[in-house]
Amino acid sequence: MRPLSHLDETDCIARAQRGEVAAFSELVARYQERIYRFLLRLTRSQEDARELAQETFLNAYQALPRWRADARLSTWLFRIARNQALDRLRRARHVAFVPLDEVLTEQLPADAPTPEAALQARQRVAALEAALAQLPVEHREILLLRDIENLPYEDIAEVLGIRLGTVKSRIARARAGLLQHMPR
Repeated sequence: MRPLSHLDETDCIARAQRGEVAAFSELVARYQERIYRFLLRLTRSQEDARELAQETFLNAYQALPRWRADARLSTWLFRIARNQALDRLRRARHVAFVPLDEVLTEQLPADAPTPEAALQARQRVAALEAALAQLPVEHREILLLRDIENLPYEDIAEVLGIRLGTVKSRIARARAGLLQHMPR
């Protein structure tokens, strides 16, 4: 068990803001997997995702004394991660996403389906991945935040810096666009 894992998030944040390194380490432990997965899907590179996750938490550590609790910590961290990733992708002039079948394969339970069912699932995931690749970045990232990371609409608005109504309409357009690109 981690030393401060018993603390609720508010206490952990308050201690980290006062400079307690162990408290910040606890926050990193709580969020690093989600931030890494999000960055991995955006960059399609394990190395970039690891590096960007480190940069995200470094930036968060440096800015934490100025952070105000008017937004959830997870929302703030996703926003930092998103900005880091988009900056890197702009510099690299490409946007690619991790194949969903790789992500899903890592999460398969030990009692995996039959080979035929697995093949069908891989084919569905490949079709979904191909359809996602054809969407604009703004549609891909909003689908990742909502449907993969399960962020509430309000948090997505905060992460992307857009209004709640825009989040809802963009999700609807993104899902419609995704369906258009899916094989029949």
